[in-house]
Amino acid sequence: MRFSSVAIAVYRKEIIDALRDRRTMLIVLVTGVLMGPLVLIALSSFIASLESRAEQREVYVAGLAYGPSLRNYFERQTWAVKEAPADFEAQLRSSKFAEPVVVLPEDFETAILHGDTPVVEVVFDSANKQSATAAPRVMQLLGGFSRERVGLSLALRGVALALLEPLQVEERDLASTQTRAIKITGLLPFFVIMAVLYGALNAALDTTAGERERGSLEPLVMNPANSLALVVGKWGAVASVSMVVALLNCFSFLPAQWLLRSDTLQAMFQFGPREALMFLLVLLPFAAALSAVLMGVAIRCKTFKEAQASTTFLILGVSLVPLMTVFDQSGGAAWHLWVPALAQNTLMIQVLKGEDFTPLQLAIPLLVCVVLTVGGLWFISHHLRRAAVK
Repeated sequence: MRFSSVAIAVYRKEIIDALRDRRTMLIVLVTGVLMGPLVLIALSSFIASLESRAEQREVYVAGLAYGPSLRNYFERQTWAVKEAPADFEAQLRSSKFAEPVVVLPEDFETAILHGDTPVVEVVFDSANKQSATAAPRVMQLLGGFSRERVGLSLALRGVALALLEPLQVEERDLASTQTRAIKITGLLPFFVIMAVLYGALNAALDTTAGERERGSLEPLVMNPANSLALVVGKWGAVASVSMVVALLNCFSFLPAQWLLRSDTLQAMFQFGPREALMFLLVLLPFAAALSAVLMGVAIRCKTFKEAQASTTFLILGVSLVPLMTVFDQSGGAAWHLWVPALAQNTLMIQVLKGEDFTPLQLAIPLLVCVVLTVGGLWFISHHLRRAAVK
């Protein structure tokens, strides 16, 4: 039989088997269709909760009766002032209370009137993320009160407040809206990469170690057909499943944007068909290479469970490598493009920033994926030929 005929026949057989496998179809459905919307909804809910808390404009004070002038300032800034619970420290430690607390000393008002400097504490728990997030807003509010008191004292003495501020400092952020959104959406490429990985995993293990465990692999390799054609057919089916997951996952972000609860995230997350196609340019070669490598690891195993254990280190590597960008704050280095998974993560983050990648940036990961794919297919074919001789 011709090479192409054998490869197509094996490809059809593996695709039919994959479609019949409920476990594979469930993985495709969950990782491909639901992953994008679920991640975006989770991010949106988190940001919406922060926005809701910010809109409430509530400040909790312990010893509220000691600072009527401070209370007056808070209320003039349209903040609702509330008395803190008596056991607020214990509640902050146990995360039952999520707001920082302003603690006033008993002599607060007397010290303010006499021009002294009372010590005001802002109590929060850094392990309590909600209180730690809100603490800077309360500190800024207290800073406003302090500046107002200074201005009033200077005005009474006929001194211009401008003398204390010889410089007028203004911020100018060069980052675009999409670049600022990376602080929130920067983990999306990681979930896409993991979806592609798990989309290929089950099919790759089943078509190699799974068939060997069921006893259907040996009769197949005993056929006079070219072993490389058999491998290409099997690899094509596994890569197709992984690519379908990549396709569904990328385009699932488009309707997922309709479900966003946060107006801020909706304005910052600009992801359209163009971005989805750019994601696919990066992911499709990676899916092909990943399928070949997974099959190469699994072909040496005798059972499905053994193959699962053997691929654990590969899965761990693929999941940990993209996280290097979290710890490396210097920006994307040139060598990142030579590392599988890290290169795809880097380029997808670049797309989310609204930046186009150059042909060279696309060519390097493509070359690495081609080498991995060819090497993986050769290894699998060589292993099958040795199995046939035995």
